[in-house]
Amino acid sequence: MKILAFTDLHGSKRAIAHIVSDAKKEDVDLLVCAGDISFFEGDLDEIISKFGSTGKKLIIIPGNHEDESILKNTCKKHSFCVYLHKASYVFGNFVFFGFGGGGFSSRYRDLEEITKKFKNTLKKDQKVIFVTHAPVYGTKTDYLDFAGHVGSKSAREFISEINPTIVICGHLHENEGVIDHVGKTLVINPGRIGRILEF
Repeated sequence: MKILAFTDLHGSKRAIAHIVSDAKKEDVDLLVCAGDISFFEGDLDEIISKFGSTGKKLIIIPGNHEDESILKNTCKKHSFCVYLHKASYVFGNFVFFGFGGGGFSSRYRDLEEITKKFKNTLKKDQKVIFVTHAPVYGTKTDYLDFAGHVGSKSAREFISEINPTIVICGHLHENEGVIDHVGKTLVINPGRIGRILEF
């Protein structure tokens, strides 16, 4: 499986064109957006429409720039769009699980409650890809020179409980392209340029 992961485009026409071009050139299986595809939902429907030309599914969660219900309803208009917030999507033996929004808190009680329920749905041979807007606490993805570690402790606990293969996160533009590990789990902020990930 080959995916093109990206985050925090904020409606940038140049970034959108770059992602669409790479998706076609690399013939990826899926596109995965970890939130903030728009700038406070401006031209949201038009932005999402542009990814339809790739002929691939777009898995997406809201960032702090998208209202959950607005993004969900926009995705319903496009058959290629998969709204992943508090939900899962199966592709082969991989299970994508998403938790969007926020990015400013260390605790997300909704995520903590969902984690145990989600774990009970997994089959032994399935591998998990966790898509979250908030960076993971205690990693290079959540560290700011002026503030230290500011990420999600709930996401960190999700990793401890589920042991996903990879975590795709965003929110902190300062850490675009940053990669780290929590145990065997790869944690990455692919940024607006995006990153091809192969499994």
